[in-house]
Amino acid sequence: MTERAVLLWIHGGGWRARAEEDGTALASLGLRVVPATYRFSHQARWPAQLDDVRVSARAARAEAGGLPLLVGGDSAGGMLALQLGLRGVDRPGDVAGVLAYWAPVDPLDPEQRRRRAPGDDPWTDLLGHPPAAGDPATVDATVATHLGSGVPVLLVQGRDDVAVPAAQPVELAGRLLAAGHPAHLWLTHGGHALDLARPDLRAAAAAFLDSVLPAVAGD
Repeated sequence: MTERAVLLWIHGGGWRARAEEDGTALASLGLRVVPATYRFSHQARWPAQLDDVRVSARAARAEAGGLPLLVGGDSAGGMLALQLGLRGVDRPGDVAGVLAYWAPVDPLDPEQRRRRAPGDDPWTDLLGHPPAAGDPATVDATVATHLGSGVPVLLVQGRDDVAVPAAQPVELAGRLLAAGHPAHLWLTHGGHALDLARPDLRAAAAAFLDSVLPAVAGD
């Protein structure tokens, strides 16, 4: 299949480890998948992780040969993909689209915090302190703070996800649409860290890509 775009894939792992998902299941949709790297929360606090994936994005764009640049990721990597895509690599709107899988997007979500064991809050590790309303780092790490660039977004979420409540992407999808973003939400059966090659997830990604990427002759 002809390559249609470069996908910078940002791994999950709670911002403190590397999850196994590498995004390569999406390569069959005509994407050149390139991995991003970033410092973990015990190495640097937010927004160092956004700075790092921007460096990876610039390198991927330089090697793209003119292909559009997409950003994607799962779980904590999905949050970073949304931050990068909505805010831009160098300026808002310079990313062709975002594919975010089961991404935590709201550090103040009481349901997500209720589900965590005491003392086990990845958001606290990321920020260096517990999230709080009005706190500048918390506001900056909240995905909905950065809407308005018009970048298309795909959100994929399992209804039974314990780690990330499904209400988060549902609410974000509405806010994206209200801010003028083409937003696609696939809410499906299952929990966290689903198989990207699962037929319904693959079909959702394929439909999204067809909506944001130019058609390739012969495909």
